[in-house]
Amino acid sequence: MERIVIPQKATHTPVALADLIVGAPMASRLLLATSGPGQVVMAGALGYYVGSAARDWFARRGVRPIDFQAAFGADVSTLIPMTNAQRREECRGLSERMSDAWTEEKIPREEAAVEINRLLTRFIANITGQEIITSDAIRGFTISRIAFPFAIGSCDAISGDVAIFQDTGILEPHVIAHEFCHRKGYLKELHAQAIAHLALRTSGNAVFVQAARAERLQRNLAVLSGRDPRLFDLELASLPLRSEVRKWLHQYGPSDEKPSRVSEALRKVYDQRMRLTGQNGISDYDRGFTDFLHTFRHSETATQPRSLTDW
Repeated sequence: MERIVIPQKATHTPVALADLIVGAPMASRLLLATSGPGQVVMAGALGYYVGSAARDWFARRGVRPIDFQAAFGADVSTLIPMTNAQRREECRGLSERMSDAWTEEKIPREEAAVEINRLLTRFIANITGQEIITSDAIRGFTISRIAFPFAIGSCDAISGDVAIFQDTGILEPHVIAHEFCHRKGYLKELHAQAIAHLALRTSGNAVFVQAARAERLQRNLAVLSGRDPRLFDLELASLPLRSEVRKWLHQYGPSDEKPSRVSEALRKVYDQRMRLTGQNGISDYDRGFTDFLHTFRHSETATQPRSLTDW
């Protein structure tokens, strides 16, 4: 098996380099009334950032990404839409399996990150024949939290820096896996959603399987409800779920709080950016993701086993 190591040295610095580049001059001006020291720090951080990115780019030159259409019979532009009836059937099936296999175990974030990174490496290698070795470092904050207040995690596509901003309970392994997929070079949100789900669902680890099912269930409910909080809760209430699962899905479902104008504007900008990069917009997180699994499940051309999409 071919092995490619992406150094991603920038992910191991005490503070995210992008934060230093942006924040050091401002902090220096506020605290010292001069930007000089901050400019020095910024220059050093920028040099290390660019150097790390250059080494990563050089290492990536031989990477063969997954051909989604060939492997799964589905890609961003070839999705078969699910009907609401099919979504409700899937929600019920997922609910029954989650209730039967419920586990209260929680794996510490850093420990989960190491194992999830290993699972993703193995899953991708089984398709492409290449082991893509990337960092398993993870942060609790980067400045992107301010830029994208609606996000629960982020990945700097240049440095590979990954941050998880909050505890998402049973969903957290999927959030980590999604961001780590970006780190491995899968920048489209639908691709990251799909790889993360399939790798966790087939992991054999009860905590990770539970996270994959929870993410799939929550995304189906988001589509069925149109992200209306009241309709989301009505759909959720109709399912045979344990109270523990219901609590987490409700907590991270659509919020009753009206988003700020700034947050709403940034969300629209993000949606447009996705469309300009060959994606379907923010809907790829839920409608696109669940339609992808549905299309793969019914594909006659996929080279990967369709059983990967089992609930």
